[in-house]
Amino acid sequence: MRKLFAILALGCSLCMVACSSGGKTVSRIDETSTTDLSGKWNDTDSRLVADEMILSCLKSAKIEKVIGEMGKTPTVVIGKVRNKSHEHISVETFIKDMERALLNSGAVDFVANSRERAELRTEVADQQGNATEETAKELNQETGADWMLTGTINTIVDQEGGQAVIFYQVDLELTDLQSHKKLWMGDKKIKKFISKDSVKL
Repeated sequence: MRKLFAILALGCSLCMVACSSGGKTVSRIDETSTTDLSGKWNDTDSRLVADEMILSCLKSAKIEKVIGEMGKTPTVVIGKVRNKSHEHISVETFIKDMERALLNSGAVDFVANSRERAELRTEVADQQGNATEETAKELNQETGADWMLTGTINTIVDQEGGQAVIFYQVDLELTDLQSHKKLWMGDKKIKKFISKDSVKL
């Protein structure tokens, strides 16, 4: 009897483990691989759009001409990128992808955005009364940006039954902070077709 109870107890334990996992299988994949499970905006879209649009901006004839006339490396800051689409999009991730593309290009210098600057200023102010004179950073010594990059993400959804087409359009603008002149405008379009039993967007 004791053996029978032991076997039953072991079987119940294994059943509980199997049921709690829900039959889920998890496997690691390459972070640069293209995965598109839902058809919605994802990390691949963010990375590819950022890389392509930053390259398009910095390689445009207008920007190359302006950089040549400046005689120095311009400093860029990223302003607001507004999500006007129908879905939740991690704008912060897209901004970071653009920051990385800008830094890695070597064509421009780059400064922290307004939120990051506020945090940095708090730290510098704190150093004035707490850090040694030799190591404390000075106030009012920031590098001002020459240009600001701003943008929007929009979508158009065409849905019928179990099929849908999602059209994404990302618009970016590069503006001179002194003159407020538009130096560059670019857009990137993505269209995705989704077909399944029940489409929920």
